[in-house]
Amino acid sequence: MTSELTLLTTVLAGLLSFLSPCVLPLVPPYLTYLAGSSLDELTGEQDSRVIRNRALGNAAFFVLGFTCVFVALGAGASTFSQVIRQNQDVLSTIAGIVIIAMGLHFLGVFRFALMYREARVQVSPEITRSATAAGAFIMGLAFAFGWTPCIGPILGVILGMASTSDTVGEGAFLLGVYSLGLGIPFILAALFAGP
Repeated sequence: MTSELTLLTTVLAGLLSFLSPCVLPLVPPYLTYLAGSSLDELTGEQDSRVIRNRALGNAAFFVLGFTCVFVALGAGASTFSQVIRQNQDVLSTIAGIVIIAMGLHFLGVFRFALMYREARVQVSPEITRSATAAGAFIMGLAFAFGWTPCIGPILGVILGMASTSDTVGEGAFLLGVYSLGLGIPFILAALFAGP
């Protein structure tokens, strides 16, 4: 199992990710979205208990959204690493064939229609505009996918640690601990939402 020092380091890595230049400036708009209020309402004399409760509930779903993505990444890194170790010879041959096929595609010898396709996810604007639990969860998912490059150096190290874990569960757990470290400041920010 993962040592306590590794778990503490992973939580601290999540906290450090929150302080990155891409994440920290998001806190004010994050709070206004989760509270379902404007910045003027948050700084005004509105009922702070209602705003705080709404923000806390939605913050939990926001954190749950990005935790789902990061835990899936951890489980995927562990699984992928184990599959590669077990099938290294076969995968080397397949990788060689794919590289040759991509080179021929690049040179124009073959045209793979799949390489010209595009896919997008369409989310209903009503879900992301209103401060609902579902909207907060979707925003958490979007946060995980959108800000992964910004927190990538730290997240990459944690994913590397997850890929060397003995089981898929350990890798997923490690990314859950990282999400806890990243989520604590978001929950605390929601706790102090209000005038």
